[in-house]
Amino acid sequence: MLGIMQQDHLKVKSELKLLNQVQQWFEDFCLKHLFQLGWSETQLYRLNLALAEGFTNAVRHAHHMLPPETTIEIEVNLWIDRLEIRIWDYGKPFNPDAIAEPAPGTLQVGGYGWFLLRRLADRVVYERSDDARNCLVILKYLQESQK
Repeated sequence: MLGIMQQDHLKVKSELKLLNQVQQWFEDFCLKHLFQLGWSETQLYRLNLALAEGFTNAVRHAHHMLPPETTIEIEVNLWIDRLEIRIWDYGKPFNPDAIAEPAPGTLQVGGYGWFLLRRLADRVVYERSDDARNCLVILKYLQESQK
């Protein structure tokens, strides 16, 4: 397996108003590194949307009872064939398998984020680390056949 080609890291406060900063940081990374590897604008749009969903979920759900100064860390790692986004938060852990998928054709407030993430990315993992943080891992392959 080849090593990481590029990576970057961002730490921001737990505030929704910082979403534009987070997305601009990610877009800058993509423009600098991904297009020359053959990534399409559609893939980058989907990844940026997945990042936005992961970040807002961390702010709204994981950190809703924590002070806004509580940080969220975002890491992006690029290999020749895939991109991985990791979003670290300090909230209480949750079990994504316990979330019931909304029935098709029904409308409800909330509950769509986890399913949206799984459709935007090739692999989504939620894990608890030894340092009492949660990590949302969003993985996207350059070629769809590499899942």
